[in-house]
Amino acid sequence: MTGLRWGILATGGIAHAFASDLRTAKLDLVAVGSRTQASADAFAAEFGIPRAHATYEALATDPAVDIIYVSTPHPMHHEAAKLALEHGKHVLVEKAFTVNRAEAEDLQRIAAERGLLAMEAMWTRYLPHMVRIREIVDAGALGEIRAVTADHTQLISSDPAHRLNSLELGGGALLDLGIYPISFIWDILGAPETITATARLAETGADAEVATIMTHAGGAISTSLSSSRAAGPNAAVIIGTEARIEIDRVWYAPTTFRVVTPDGTVRETYESRIDGRGMQYQALAAERLVNSGVLEGDVLPIAETVAIMGTLDEIRAQIGVRYPSEERADG
Repeated sequence: MTGLRWGILATGGIAHAFASDLRTAKLDLVAVGSRTQASADAFAAEFGIPRAHATYEALATDPAVDIIYVSTPHPMHHEAAKLALEHGKHVLVEKAFTVNRAEAEDLQRIAAERGLLAMEAMWTRYLPHMVRIREIVDAGALGEIRAVTADHTQLISSDPAHRLNSLELGGGALLDLGIYPISFIWDILGAPETITATARLAETGADAEVATIMTHAGGAISTSLSSSRAAGPNAAVIIGTEARIEIDRVWYAPTTFRVVTPDGTVRETYESRIDGRGMQYQALAAERLVNSGVLEGDVLPIAETVAIMGTLDEIRAQIGVRYPSEERADG
C-alpha cells in the first residue's frame, strides 16, 4: 500500500460506513471536512480522526491529506471533487459519479491534466465475490452470455422532503439505486447498443421506479429494475449457454452465488467472508493505483464511469427526468 492519507468530505450515512471500513482495513484516515465545525468534530470524535475542518475548502487545502472521499449528494459531487482535484488531491467519488456525463467528463479532464486519480466509488465491483464472478465469465465457463438481469429495489420514505424524492438533491431511484444494476450490466456485457427505459415518477417528479431493457454486442440482452417505493428480491443472474451465475440477495453487497448448469447441477458455490461492510476494497484499489502510477484502473476506468453516466443520461431523457442543477447550468 502507499500509505495514502485519507480525508472524508461530508459526514452523512455513507461517510460513516466508509470511515468504519477504512478503520477495519487499518488505512490512514486523517481528516474530515463538513459544512459546520460541530458536525466535523462529532464525526472526528466517532472515528478517532485527528483533523476536523468546518469547510470543504479547508479539507481540500489540508497538506496532511493525499486523497479525498466525496460523499455529498449527487449534485454536489462535481463541485466538491473539482475543488479537491484543483488542490492536488486524488478523489474517490460516491456513485453516481456526477449527475450527468458532462460533469463526469470535466472531472476526467481535470484529473488527467493534473496527473491525479479520479475514481468512482462503485464499491460493489471490488468485492471478492465480484472478482470471482469476473474470473468465471472471462474464463468462458458460462459459454455465450445471452442475458443479464438485476434489480435494486428498496422501500424508502415517500416523504417529498426526503433526499431520494428531491430533484434538487439529485433524488430518484436511478442515480441512487439503479446505478448498481446498470454498472453491473456494463461490467459483464459492456456498453449497450440500444436502450429502452420506462419509469413511474413520484409526486415530486423524481423517478420512483425505473426499468430498462438494453441490447449489447453479439445480441445479448439485459434488464434492470430500480425502485425506492417497494422492496424486491435484490438478486442478479448472468445467463449463458453453458451455465448461469445466480447471485443471492443482496447481490451488490458481500453475498453468495452459485454456478449452475442447464440441468440444474451446481458446479461452484461461493460464500463471502469479509470483515466490515466491504467498502474498504475500493479504497485499497485506489491506493494500489496511485502506488503503481497507473491512474486508469482496469476494474472501473474513469472512461467507463463517464460512459455509464451517458447511459444514465439517456435513460433520464427517455423517462423525462431533469435536475434543477442542469437547468441552471444551461442558463
